[in-house]
Amino acid sequence: MTATTDPGNHFAYRHTVAFAETDLCGTADYVTYMNWQGRCRREFLREAHGLAEEGADGTRLFTLQVDCELLEVVKALDQLSIRMRVADIGHTEFDLVFEYVKEDGEVLVARGRQRVAVMSGPPTAPVPALIPDVLARALALYAAGSRPSAGRQI
Repeated sequence: MTATTDPGNHFAYRHTVAFAETDLCGTADYVTYMNWQGRCRREFLREAHGLAEEGADGTRLFTLQVDCELLEVVKALDQLSIRMRVADIGHTEFDLVFEYVKEDGEVLVARGRQRVAVMSGPPTAPVPALIPDVLARALALYAAGSRPSAGRQI
C-alpha cells in the first residue's frame, strides 16, 4: 500500500488485492471497492496533508453518499491504482471521484464517487460546518479546472 500525489491531477492510492478481499470465485466484490475508496480518502488526508477524519477544531467528515460502478473483474494479486480527484468544493461539502485502474495495462476497472460533509458539534446533534481552510487548500490541489474553492481566496 502506497500513496502518491500528483498535484493538479489526482491523488493515487496503490494497492495489491489480497486473497481475503475476494469472494469464493476469487473476485473482489462491491463492498471491497467501498473500502478502497475510504482508504484512499484517509491516505490523502494523512499522508499528503497531515489531516484526519476528525479535526483538532472539532470538525468531522461525514460521508453522505457513495457509489461505485464496476466495469471489469478484479482478482487477488491484481495491482490497482485508486485515483482520487475533487469534482466539486462547496462551503460545507465536497465531491470526490475515484477511478480504479489495473496497473497492468492501465485498464479502468471501476469508477466511484463520494459526497462528503464537514460537520461539528456533539455526535448526537452534528451541524454543518465550513470546510477548514487547510482542507480546502488540500482539496483545491486535486480539483477539476482552476476555479476558486467555495468563493474563498486560498
